[in-house]
Amino acid sequence: MGSVGTRILTVEDDERIRTAVKLALEDEGWTVDEAGSGEEAIELFHRAAPDVVLIDIMLPGIDGFELCRTLRRHSDVPIVMVTARNDTHDVVAGLEAGADDYLTKPFAPKELSARIRALLRRIRPISAGHAKLTFGDLEIVPDEGKVLRAGQELHLTKTEFRLLCELAQNPGRVFSRESLLDKVWGYDYFGDGRLVDVHVRRLRTKVESDPANPRHVVTVRGLGYRLQS
Repeated sequence: MGSVGTRILTVEDDERIRTAVKLALEDEGWTVDEAGSGEEAIELFHRAAPDVVLIDIMLPGIDGFELCRTLRRHSDVPIVMVTARNDTHDVVAGLEAGADDYLTKPFAPKELSARIRALLRRIRPISAGHAKLTFGDLEIVPDEGKVLRAGQELHLTKTEFRLLCELAQNPGRVFSRESLLDKVWGYDYFGDGRLVDVHVRRLRTKVESDPANPRHVVTVRGLGYRLQS
């Protein structure tokens, strides 16, 4: 069952889908707020801060992409984008807007619940054996959830932070996309490497002085990614 006190905000303009999702999530023990538009979602978000937000891409008025970007400017709350088709552009655009994960319609309630549980696990503090990890001008303090570059604290989402910590606790080790999906997203099945690639790109815009020529989060062609000084 869901964690006590966990609140989910679902944003979907189709009332039938919204009701079905609400019932499925409530059956898991979660509290669910529902919005039929981006504008309503923003109002609800500020009134009762959710633990996870589900956003349908196709919304009237403010679309899902813009809603995601708006929430990201104020919060690192885990966000799942919902798309009607497995369209590469929609998926990547949603992740670039700040989403942590995505689902393609139609989806089974069990799959949705599994994704949410994985997101909620990511909220928990990271167990780390190091008080501070240093990579050149980059400092990572896992116990405090902080990342600094040249002494300035950076704002990372929870998923970006877990991705960076996973790489940092094994410096120099090359992680495949499948390995990072399992360790960071918590998937026990073959997932979508685009999740990893887009999050690495987003992470680089924050931790690298020159994201186009990364110094720390490095691609190892054909293998994956590693963190170096």
